[in-house]
Amino acid sequence: MPVMPTPPLPGRPGTPASPEVIEIERALTRVTYLSTRARQHDRLMALAGVPLDRAAVALLRHIAECEPLRPGELAQRLGVEASHVTRTVQQLDRSGHVRRVPDPRDGRAQRIELTHAGRSAVARIRDVGVRGMQAALTGWTPEELEHLASLFHRMVDDFLAHSFEEDGEPGPAQPTGTGG
Repeated sequence: MPVMPTPPLPGRPGTPASPEVIEIERALTRVTYLSTRARQHDRLMALAGVPLDRAAVALLRHIAECEPLRPGELAQRLGVEASHVTRTVQQLDRSGHVRRVPDPRDGRAQRIELTHAGRSAVARIRDVGVRGMQAALTGWTPEELEHLASLFHRMVDDFLAHSFEEDGEPGPAQPTGTGG
């Protein structure tokens, strides 16, 4: 594979990116492309029996990973406009996957939580996704898989911390990875 010229890092003029970081970015771009194609999403949803669009699935999965949050908090954590979350929550509420519950700290506000149907949908989506990933990674040792999972969690935590540093805001209280 030819080595491309090293571009300077954003925010650090003249500091070139390492070849390893460039290769990681390229690999992540490929993974993102493969996992976010519409055809791939449609196939996953058909296998899981969940007729939701990509935005709804992303929000549903995020809600499953945390305590009930206000729509604005969900938007902040996902890095999207609040109006996108509001529309998607309305869709998920109509389909019976989420419900609005009073915020115990502020009776005027509402938080979004999964319903039984929402938890079931997330479980089916995860099951189909895990089975596909398991099939793709059959040649990997348990140690390699454990190491990769640890590195991915560490990378996501570092991305989150860095993205909030750039915004001048404290990072969200997120579950951390498996260490590293």
